[in-house]
Amino acid sequence: MRPSYTVTELLGDGIGPELSKAVHTLADALPIHLDFRPIDLSLENRRARGKAVYDEAVASIVQTIVALKHPTITAEESPNAVLRRRLDLSVIHRPVSTIPGVPTNFRRELDLDIVRIATGGTYDDPGRAIGEDGAVSLRIVERRPVREAARYAFSLGRRTGKRVTSASKYTIQKATDGLFEAVAKEVASQYPEVPHSVELFDALLGKVIMSPEKFQIVLVLNEYGDFLSDMACGLAGSLGIGASANLAFDASAVVRVAMYDAAHGTAPDIAGKGLANPTAIFLAFAMLVGQLGETEVAQAIKSSTLTLLGDGIRTRDLGGTESTESFAAAVAAEVAKRLGSSGV
Repeated sequence: MRPSYTVTELLGDGIGPELSKAVHTLADALPIHLDFRPIDLSLENRRARGKAVYDEAVASIVQTIVALKHPTITAEESPNAVLRRRLDLSVIHRPVSTIPGVPTNFRRELDLDIVRIATGGTYDDPGRAIGEDGAVSLRIVERRPVREAARYAFSLGRRTGKRVTSASKYTIQKATDGLFEAVAKEVASQYPEVPHSVELFDALLGKVIMSPEKFQIVLVLNEYGDFLSDMACGLAGSLGIGASANLAFDASAVVRVAMYDAAHGTAPDIAGKGLANPTAIFLAFAMLVGQLGETEVAQAIKSSTLTLLGDGIRTRDLGGTESTESFAAAVAAEVAKRLGSSGV
């Protein structure tokens, strides 16, 4: 009997159905059984059902602990933002690294783990007008999510032997960013074996480009993490190859629920044409499988995907000839070969 796990699958818009099919092709090749519980988060269903669809999604994720989310249209609301708020997903982990064979204008090797506080900053306040010629928004930094993100970053450093850099504008934003750095320093003291340095965020952006090898795990506030993630994905060659983990923690700093997704959007211009690149959702899926404790399987998914890309087996957006379906089948076959499994 194969180990069995239940996973909430949040279905989306645009290329979402094709990515879902690709994930199922890959899942069928694994030596574990995944029972996918689908929840339709498409714009049409959200408009038809309203709050009820989010209630259903939250209840399912709390029960299964892990979820895989496909791209969704942001219209009346952002499903990602709603789910982060409803599930108290306080931390985003986005690994970004150079992928051999993926065309890029950046000639250096990049290998970053970006750990971003998923709440607060200026994103939680849309702001308000001050008369006709001014506007203001409130910037919020809270101790608990900063502590949770810092613990996650330093725990990752302990497991991997990587060093942690916290980055902010603490010299200017003395109250908000000062609190962030104070909490980061406090948590760092609990991990004396993990090297920790502090950078001003604007300088960090330049230094990552000039000397990427100096940075491994970067801990940042909400909007800073958003900016850094997109820049890093651009340096690696595509905004469409990034994967994210959205995490909530219990009082003991253990992951309580986790939602994994691809960083790209719904790409409606190529939907239904077999042109979607499933690389990002495969990397997100690998992270999910790792959270289940299936480390060997997770590594096989990630390494198989990246190896095939390096060997020139790619979808058209990366200069290859594969369709969404054929690339998924190739990755599934490679994973099965590595694990000695057929999925049955």
